[in-house]
Amino acid sequence: MSLDAWSPRVLSVLRFVSGLLFLMHGTQKYFSIPTRANPGPELLSQMGVGGMIEMIGGALIMIGLFTRPAAFICSGMMAIAYFQFHAPNNIFPILNRGETAILFSFVFFYLTFAGPGPWSLDAKKK
Repeated sequence: MSLDAWSPRVLSVLRFVSGLLFLMHGTQKYFSIPTRANPGPELLSQMGVGGMIEMIGGALIMIGLFTRPAAFICSGMMAIAYFQFHAPNNIFPILNRGETAILFSFVFFYLTFAGPGPWSLDAKKK
């Protein structure tokens, strides 16, 4: 069996792990899980809305439900986060600590077009 045969399944694994990691950013902001030093954000603040997108979008991406629209929204949010919070500090992502934001943005952008893969709730609806 060639590696190409595994491509759809590995896409599902990439989607699941990326969604889980993104979800954890939101749970850290709101529930101190796994840990947080600062108090939670106000719900309607930019940080609060971002945390809700991380939790809801991350959960949807993780389980593969409404994957394409959720991934598109999360990709855009991470692009905004990068250009608003990281890029002004330095042109190089490794120096402005924005490499995670860029990576999330492009993984989610890829999922917008590639879809959720076969191991997803979206695939079960078909």
